[in-house]
Order: sequence, then C-alpha cells, then structure tokens
Amino acid sequence: MKLGSLLAMALGMSILTGAVQAKVTVIDDVLGRQVEVDLPAKRVVLGFYAEDYMAIGTEKAFDYVVGLSRDTWEAWRPASWNLYTNYRPSLKKIPDVGEVEAQTFSIEKVLSLRPSVILLADWQYKGLGMDVERLEDAGIPIVVVDYNAQTLERHVRSTQIIGQLTGQEQRADQIADEYQTTINSTIKRIKEANLPKPRTYVEFGNKGPSQYSFTYGKNMWGAMVTMLQGDNIAAPFVEWWGPMNPEQVLASKPQVVFITGTESGIKGDALPMGQGIDRDLAKQRLAGFTKRAGWAQMPAVKNDQIYGLYQGASRTILDASMAQFMAKAMYPDLFKDVNPEQAYLDFYKKYLPVTPTGTFTVQLSE
Repeated sequence: MKLGSLLAMALGMSILTGAVQAKVTVIDDVLGRQVEVDLPAKRVVLGFYAEDYMAIGTEKAFDYVVGLSRDTWEAWRPASWNLYTNYRPSLKKIPDVGEVEAQTFSIEKVLSLRPSVILLADWQYKGLGMDVERLEDAGIPIVVVDYNAQTLERHVRSTQIIGQLTGQEQRADQIADEYQTTINSTIKRIKEANLPKPRTYVEFGNKGPSQYSFTYGKNMWGAMVTMLQGDNIAAPFVEWWGPMNPEQVLASKPQVVFITGTESGIKGDALPMGQGIDRDLAKQRLAGFTKRAGWAQMPAVKNDQIYGLYQGASRTILDASMAQFMAKAMYPDLFKDVNPEQAYLDFYKKYLPVTPTGTFTVQLSE
C-alpha cells in the first residue's frame, strides 16, 4: 500500500476515533437551560470558579482549558494564584479573556480561541447581556453554574455539571454528597436545639474601619446566615450586596459580627485574611473595626462575638467549612466538637494538588 493511502487511512481512523470518544450530551444548567455539549469538554473557556473546576475535574481538567477570566483568580485572590502557578506554571500561559464585571471581557478573544464550551457563573452570564447571543450565534455552547447564590441546590447542581464537563461524574457526586451531608447535619443540629435566631451582620472588610463596605442580603454570606437559621440584619435593607447605613447597623444591635477579608487586605487598614496571612496581624486589624463610632455598645462587641472570615472561601464547593465556622460562632455551645479551619485544609489535601497556609478564620477573643 502506498504511503499516501496509509496516511489517509490513519487520518480517517483518527477522525472516527475522535467521533466515538466525543459524545454530544444535553446538560441542564442552573438556569434550567438545556445545552448540547461535546463531552468530555476538550476546549474550555472558564469564566469563574477555577479552584472548584480543578477540585472536581482534577488537575488534568486544566489541560483542556484554553481561556480564563484571569482577574477572577489572579487579581481577586493573588496569593492563591501564586500558590497554584508556582505548582503549575503552565496556568500562566492560558490566554486571558478579560473580566465581565470590569467590562474587559473580550468576545473577539473568546471567539479566536475556538472553544467547544464556555463555563460562566450566573452573574457573568447575566452581565454579558446581548453579547451572549454573539457567542451562541457562533455555535459556542454556554453552560451556567452558580456557587454565588450560596444555596445547597445550586452548589450541588454546579458541582455535578462540572463533573459532567470534565468526565468526573463519580468524583463530583462524592464531593457534592460530602458537602450536602455537612450542610444538612449542621442545619439539623441547629433546628433541633430550637434556639433564638442570633442577629448577625457580615461585612466585607476591604475598606477598613473608616468606611462601611458592602454587606449581603440574599446571596453569599447573607444566604449562609439565613441558611444557618440566623437573623441577617441586612436582609430588609440590601437585596443582594451593598453597604448598610451605619446608623441602621447600630440600631439593629447585631449579636454576632463577621468581617471578611482577602490577601489584598494586607495594604492599609483593611482586614487581611487568606494564604500567607499572619494570625496576629489579622486579629489586630479585626480589632480595629470594634473602634468604630458606636460599636462599643454593640452586643457583639460587648460579648466578644467578632469574627474574621476568608472572603475567598465563599461561593465555592469548599465553603462547607465556612458554614461550620459561622454556625459555631452563632451557636457556640452546639459546635464545640467542630474544627472548621482544619476541615477547610483537609478538603485541599483530599481534592487539590496544593494546600494553603495562612489564616482563614479568626476570632477576636481567641
């Protein structure tokens, strides 16, 4: 047989093999949209939830990521980005497609990467508006997931979807089941105790004590407070996220206060939390928030119920441990047997190739 014929036959067999391996599957995303996708996905543009994508899909899933909204990782969680890129330098080579919230997301860049699927957070999909049609008109399927809603249903469904995309359904089911078990057992313990709902306030401490930053209503930390049977004092005033009037915070007399922070908080007097953050520094900065005007008379301050949380550990499948920490703070006598920060690190050891060191939860009185 001539060489040309052999090459043609080999090419035909490779195409056939690829056709057999790729399977068109209909995915029901978190918005109830039915999306046809070739699975497992081989050319993925990843909008958000990179750490979740790796935990569920394994490190190998990033072999098939051809585009990344890099600011949602590198800019928002720089120490985490450094931790992962030191371990896997090839992450730096993944093309950046821009960021939706900053209005730098480039449709042209995405199209040039010829993705087989785009995975977006719910807020990104809605933020793109009419640009979604440009991508879909180009024949690119868009699948939407959502950990920001901070509901058990969407956490589980988002995890299952990532498992489908990466061919890791069994691993995804295991992670989802573990998350569900932790959340359900925590809520069950609270409901059985039938205690009064603690008035609770959460604030992103990125602006320091001198300026009130945003709090949360129906999603993220606010949704977690409600899920844990707490009385979220922001709920009547803030639908999703935004600042509360300082006088209203004081008038609500919160009994438990959570201030959240990231590694970027190392600058100025913001609350630093996360990878590489010293615990004593975090406590020192956290104490600064209690010096705000009027806070000395706040029940939470009087009773040393002031806590710090890592902002990067919310809106993720890793946040079951943060729910445990919040529950322990809100109902101290119910969860003395729980070590939330250790549980957070244990997830890394079990499902991710790196394990961070730093401060992810802190209590002012510890």
